[in-house]
Amino acid sequence: MKLVYGVKDKPKFPQMLVFAFQQLLAIMAATIAVPAIVGNGMTASAALFGAGVGTIVYQLFTKFRSPVFLGSSFAFIGSMLAAFAGAVGNGALGYLGLIIGAAFAGLVYVVLAIVVKIAGVNWINKLMPPVVIGPTVALIGLSLAGAAVNDVFSYGPHDGNGFVMTTNIWVSFICAIVTLAVVVLVSTYGKKMAKLIPFIIGILAGYVVGLIFTFIGMATSNADLMIIDFAPFKALVAEGVTLSTFLAVPEFTFLEAFKGVGDFKISYLATVAVAYVPVAFVVFAEHIADHKNLSSIIESDLLENPGLHRTLLGDGVGSFVGALFGGCPNTTYGESVGCVAITRNASVVTITTAAIMTVLISFVSPFVAFLDSIPGCVMGGVCITLYGFIAVSGLKMIQKVDLENNANLFTASVILISGIGGMAMSIGKVTITAIACALILGILVNIMLSGKKDASEEKAE
Repeated sequence: MKLVYGVKDKPKFPQMLVFAFQQLLAIMAATIAVPAIVGNGMTASAALFGAGVGTIVYQLFTKFRSPVFLGSSFAFIGSMLAAFAGAVGNGALGYLGLIIGAAFAGLVYVVLAIVVKIAGVNWINKLMPPVVIGPTVALIGLSLAGAAVNDVFSYGPHDGNGFVMTTNIWVSFICAIVTLAVVVLVSTYGKKMAKLIPFIIGILAGYVVGLIFTFIGMATSNADLMIIDFAPFKALVAEGVTLSTFLAVPEFTFLEAFKGVGDFKISYLATVAVAYVPVAFVVFAEHIADHKNLSSIIESDLLENPGLHRTLLGDGVGSFVGALFGGCPNTTYGESVGCVAITRNASVVTITTAAIMTVLISFVSPFVAFLDSIPGCVMGGVCITLYGFIAVSGLKMIQKVDLENNANLFTASVILISGIGGMAMSIGKVTITAIACALILGILVNIMLSGKKDASEEKAE
């Protein structure tokens, strides 16, 4: 795939701002969904700030060579809930647990980075050849399909489990399909600038349709037509128009965490460590899959340049910094990778600008309210394309793999079926995701059958 903007390219400043905003919209829904699900007073603005700062840290560690945005990690939701549960109702101690847990997870990444630096990446390439990593990447996109479809039939604010479901599915469906159609048509037939910002145009089109339905619903007192929820805007003026109506400092995690230092106990440290450390190893596998996928898109092996040890350090330290401010450990986002693939814009300058923009926007109350008001059905229309591109990118990785060879056929089959089937496992408080289970099974099958691979297949891999 020929890129419009390569990794080192610098778009003109006005265009760069628009491209950066598009990246922000791509990662926004998932990033602010994590604090909404975890609750306990966590805020979207702090999560956005943490994601922006975490991405900047990642770019510094990778020498601005990896065009991907970091956002709130869903894999750590269980760990975050365990930190609050272990605090026994003490919110401040729970916030301290979020930071300590992120430090543990970051330490795992640092150790893995040291191992990779010493041992190199060849062992990873042998352990996870295209026949293993391709289906795994495809699985990442396919595993998100349900979330995208659920969003298509939803609207309104986050309720702790995603968006509120609507009883009038046709209204939300229309908004989603309009968004999807505009994204697809603009990306395919758009000219010049329009072709590079299909998500912005698509989201605005879906939002406008949502506004039309909402105004009709308000005029006819029909709640099912009220797609846009204006509650975030009403909250800004609930106590009158003040400075905080326009500008407000996010409620940073570390400020609340300081209040819980006096209640800290060693036993709580063990609880947090058990909740976070195993998950970090699971996310490590997804880290490799994301970077393999991104490497295929930009046609440059990120595991070699800037090097897997650098991407691991950037992800680990960036994750900790993100949690320090927003409470949520960060991870490289498939939505960001999908955005790069669809728009063919791999400019790291664009990603870095998006990170800076995210940090600044987290202070602007009306804009945070606008982002929070974008209905789930509109984001669902966008996510169908984003998640679909992730799945297809994985399938492209196995184009040159000989699936007539039973060793390859069984390896790919085991990964896809176990992953799509949702083979997740819980060991105590630790949950091994379906993707991680599928990857582990795929690696084991590939090792067992490696003797059956012919020389030409090994050369292709």
